[in-house]
Amino acid sequence: MNVWHRLLRRIGYLVGIISLMVSLTACDPSSSSLTASPLNSAYTDEQPAISGSGRYVSFVSNREGRRQLLLYDLQEQALVNLPRLNRRSTIAESPSISNNARYIVYVTSDRGRPEIELYDRITQVPRVLTTGFRGWVRNPTISPDGRYVAFESDQRGQWDIQIFDRGANVELDLLENQPLVDNQT
Repeated sequence: MNVWHRLLRRIGYLVGIISLMVSLTACDPSSSSLTASPLNSAYTDEQPAISGSGRYVSFVSNREGRRQLLLYDLQEQALVNLPRLNRRSTIAESPSISNNARYIVYVTSDRGRPEIELYDRITQVPRVLTTGFRGWVRNPTISPDGRYVAFESDQRGQWDIQIFDRGANVELDLLENQPLVDNQT
């Protein structure tokens, strides 16, 4: 009986060790379908938005001890530098990005009132789109080509959809080999 007791105990240990190894392997990011890179971190990464081309992901992160909007290049497996986008006194949330992530729209708040901003990666300049807009705003989205920005506003006392047309002269963010004009008749 002593032999059986020791054998069962060893089998129990082996089963426990195997279960632990399986559990740890299941939690290993390298075994998942997610990119094993700095896309995910030990900090909260949330509110992802993927570009029309599928190459870029924009998201909000608490890295470096503060909330900031980040852009990740899936092809290069690296974060993209966004000069002048993240400012210490502001909070950026709800990003949306155009085809090739040239344009990023998001909600920002530096004085307690949310505004919709557009960041152009070429000029590296953020621009407030809702300056003077009466009412609160949230959840911006940008069209794939970067011309239109839709968002919610409570201007009429309820949440409604607003569309902001950046104009016919805006430089569009087109995918490669995409025609400028739809030639369908």
